[in-house]
Amino acid sequence: MILARVSDIVNETDTVKSFRLVRSDGAPLGPYPAGAHIDVTGPTGITRQYSLCGPPHETDSFLVAVKRETPSRGGSAAMHDDVRVGSELRISEPRNLFGIAPHAADHVLVGAGIGVTPLLAMAHQLHRERRNFRLHYFASARGQAAFTDLLELSGFAARVRFHFGVPRPGQQEALDAILSYLGPGTHVYTCGPKEFMRRVTVTAARSLPEDRVHIEHFQPPDPVGETGSEFELELDTGEVFTVPVDRSIVDVLAENGFDVDTSCREGVCGTCVLPVLEGEPDHRDNCLTRKEKAANDQIATCVSRARGRRLVIEF
Repeated sequence: MILARVSDIVNETDTVKSFRLVRSDGAPLGPYPAGAHIDVTGPTGITRQYSLCGPPHETDSFLVAVKRETPSRGGSAAMHDDVRVGSELRISEPRNLFGIAPHAADHVLVGAGIGVTPLLAMAHQLHRERRNFRLHYFASARGQAAFTDLLELSGFAARVRFHFGVPRPGQQEALDAILSYLGPGTHVYTCGPKEFMRRVTVTAARSLPEDRVHIEHFQPPDPVGETGSEFELELDTGEVFTVPVDRSIVDVLAENGFDVDTSCREGVCGTCVLPVLEGEPDHRDNCLTRKEKAANDQIATCVSRARGRRLVIEF
């Protein structure tokens, strides 16, 4: 983890604050790939993941935006109430599970609410590289949309479309217009509430293969109805452990002296992903893509389990 200092705080909306972070030792932080996120350990010791939303090529600072959740589990409330300019926070190096497709001919960015943050960084990068893109931003009202002034004054303002005050039943009509008749070289990227992202992916899938629709999750996966069965976990070094129904792979490994790097422990950040050598994972995460899950060669060890009686992983 890196010790960072808060150099600026802006009230973007009534519920969203942006925080500019610089290294406490004065060293550069960037650049980073667009779509990346970092772990931020707040004043209460709770670690949360936030997308980097500034221009990715800038090296002097990171910019993140935090929405106060209601109710808060302690992370967002502490960032809003207890962090000041000059406060020091521990942050991770950037990790990217939501990058820009390198060879796509066109890019359609569709965000809702705080979900615009990773798309903002993508827009900065795509504009800098003079690539084709459009950014569609949904929010309940202009006053609830973060970074509106920045977007309107940016060099890519002509590529931004705001969709303010569209009621949820009316979102589908708007998405139909945005995502119909997409060219074969188009990729779609979406981040926002779960139901909004579901609508985007279903609509885009009418004209694009699913591997051209990219999703960023920062919410835990939906609960799985069945807890699952006990299974045998073997490491590539030969150790064998039993994973009971009420314990995770991460927990069992830690109890036996094998510590896995973790952050969210909710299957959204990807920190704890390990390679699978044998067996079939029961994927319960929101960090691996559909293609990665289908390959069954890696597993998010904080939430996912085994479909069979045995799983072999590389540690």
